[in-house]
Amino acid sequence: MKKKLYIKSYGCQMNTYDAKRMQDILRPLGYETVESYEDADMAILNTCHIREKATDKVFSDLGRIRPHKEKREKQGQQMIVAVAGCVAQAEGDVILSRARYVDMVFGPQTYHQLPEMVAKITGAYGAERIINTDFPVEEKFDQLPEENATEGPSAFLSVQEGCDKFCTFCVVPYTRGSEYSRSVDGILAEAKRLIAAGVKDITLLGQNVNAFHGTGPDGKTWSLARLLEELNGYDDVKRLRYTTSHPCDVEDDLIAAHRDLEKVMPYLHLPVQSGSDKILKAMNRKHTAQSYLDTLNRFRDVRPDIALSSDFIVGFPGETDEDFEATMELISKVGYGSAYSFKYSPRPGTPAANMAGLVREEIKNERLQRLQALLTEQAISINQSFIGKTIPVLFDRTHDLQSKRLHGRTEYNQAVHIELDRPLGHNRLEGQILDVTVTSAGQMALHGNVELAQDDMAA
Repeated sequence: MKKKLYIKSYGCQMNTYDAKRMQDILRPLGYETVESYEDADMAILNTCHIREKATDKVFSDLGRIRPHKEKREKQGQQMIVAVAGCVAQAEGDVILSRARYVDMVFGPQTYHQLPEMVAKITGAYGAERIINTDFPVEEKFDQLPEENATEGPSAFLSVQEGCDKFCTFCVVPYTRGSEYSRSVDGILAEAKRLIAAGVKDITLLGQNVNAFHGTGPDGKTWSLARLLEELNGYDDVKRLRYTTSHPCDVEDDLIAAHRDLEKVMPYLHLPVQSGSDKILKAMNRKHTAQSYLDTLNRFRDVRPDIALSSDFIVGFPGETDEDFEATMELISKVGYGSAYSFKYSPRPGTPAANMAGLVREEIKNERLQRLQALLTEQAISINQSFIGKTIPVLFDRTHDLQSKRLHGRTEYNQAVHIELDRPLGHNRLEGQILDVTVTSAGQMALHGNVELAQDDMAA
């Protein structure tokens, strides 16, 4: 008998990857993914602790799920409610004490144990509640199933987890653990399964992905660049990317990979967080604004057209007007195609949560607005520079078979929207790379036209 599984993921790409693997793990137990929790047999909130008020958002969603669980129980049916991910790891006891209707709380390193946890909840002893927040990261990757559900020609592939940098604002070392790199054999085996399922565009994923140091089949330690070189040789892979990187772990071979490996895309997400050396030191970033700029210049030397993305935090404790202006100056020098920017908010258990010199909320708001306005201006300018150009686009989905809209991505990771004269009536374009002439552009996407063969169009 088929059972319905609802998973909501918050935050980073790693959570998106984890959610897909949970689907893989639960599929042999009869669970099929649904889009709504209202009649689900299991609802999992896969949480992220990076954003402000992360725990409050979890309890808000749990509050919406609770009536549906209670309704099913009155009908003699069971609905398992679970909280997974980084909030679960950091605040599992709080969740279980505040929400007595939550059945399972488990951290990001334990989801491979889902079948065992579900068996305990649904078995003869029933009412047992589970909290599982251990850190068996090696065991997790060893026990992941071979199945890998894909949703088109683009996919994430996790190669590294955790972080040893201990930035003072960040909870990752406490919720994901220390840096761990998967074995190369395991990564390549998963890559081959993705390719067999039709994936053309693979993004290697890690909290600090360029710190990857996995053991290769030759017994040697492979760097991220060496792993990219191996994947570059797979015929059916067309595009390779990686995220998220740390400036202090950029090695010469990774820069050379952008020069020498044709399938490594001209795109780099390299967080800087601030342009002020004083604030970078307080953040324990272990680099300066100038060393960060020097690193970007090394990438641009080998790939002048590389698209750059970053992360920024405004209003970190002690940030003065001069510190903020240094960040604005850095952004002006670089020119970003995209970026993530946030107001600082304290994460419980991190060193920054106890720092003095808090910035007033209205000042943080004003700074964030100015910073985002500059980033928006840069993104629009870069995207509009493509108007009139013909560029290769990997089509990763159609909205539905009767839709006239197509979606794809450029080599620079820009979204591309195409509006056809009439519906395709099929999905044969998914996974194809076709030339698109860009006709207009905004901050978030390019728009354009594509020439299709007659047999590609619906009758």
